[in-house]
Amino acid sequence: MTHWYKDVEQTGFKAFNTIANTITINYRSILNYFINRSTNASAESFNAKIKAFRAQFRGVKNVEFFLFRLTRIFA
Repeated sequence: MTHWYKDVEQTGFKAFNTIANTITINYRSILNYFINRSTNASAESFNAKIKAFRAQFRGVKNVEFFLFRLTRIFA
């Protein structure tokens, strides 16, 4: 990955600047996947469940009760 980044810098193609910057910012997270095979898929799944639950009731009026229901259903 480092070699690719250096090659992109040397070529001077500006079209690759966005992806190169994204890789630079997220370098540790990207490598963490290959070292530990860990992702944030479980967190994304949980967020999707919360959104679906919230959409089912057309919004939240009582936040305290909403959090109570979330802990009862998903905890």
